[in-house]
Amino acid sequence: MLKVATYNAAGTQTGEIELPESIFGQRPHRPLLHQALVAELANRRAGTHATRTRGQVRGGGRKPWRQKGTGRSRQGSRRSPIWVGGGITFGPQPRRYTQKLSRQERTLALRSALSVQARAGKVIVVEPPASDQARTRDMAALLRAVGAAERPILVVADGERAAARAAANIRGSRILSARRLSVRHLLVPGTLVLTRGALAELQEALGS
Repeated sequence: MLKVATYNAAGTQTGEIELPESIFGQRPHRPLLHQALVAELANRRAGTHATRTRGQVRGGGRKPWRQKGTGRSRQGSRRSPIWVGGGITFGPQPRRYTQKLSRQERTLALRSALSVQARAGKVIVVEPPASDQARTRDMAALLRAVGAAERPILVVADGERAAARAAANIRGSRILSARRLSVRHLLVPGTLVLTRGALAELQEALGS
């Protein structure tokens, strides 16, 4: 049984809440965490790097000098890779770095990442300010009150856009959607701050 503190919008502790064991109490699967992290980083690569081969560079339409009698080595084209301005041999070409994970693998990786944060005691649950009161200074005061002022990882529900917008201007903060969590963002140092709505969405999306 894993319990964490809960806070209201003013930053006052209101009690404790039990986190679902199926999401926050799993034994971290380190190989799968590594695989998921590598896949996310690879999927961010554009893969647009390109070099020109000897068939793509300009020039080289005639033989630089005759074959024999000059005392120099034989050359057939200025586009040769050994010439300055020539083509590149085995250079990078456009390619896709995309790596795919199954839904089960991605779910297990997210559960493992969340369990790592929970085991470290870096998970708290807050009640975000109302939409008409969600200002940056209020969110900053809330994060300071709960001890997450430095590099907070705020996870919000889809309907809590006002709170996410208010926290976006806080230096060092990361705003994540509960339905679009990223292992890459969950593994960085910081305190994981969940809203009650985000916790409910996590249970719906990752619960067994």
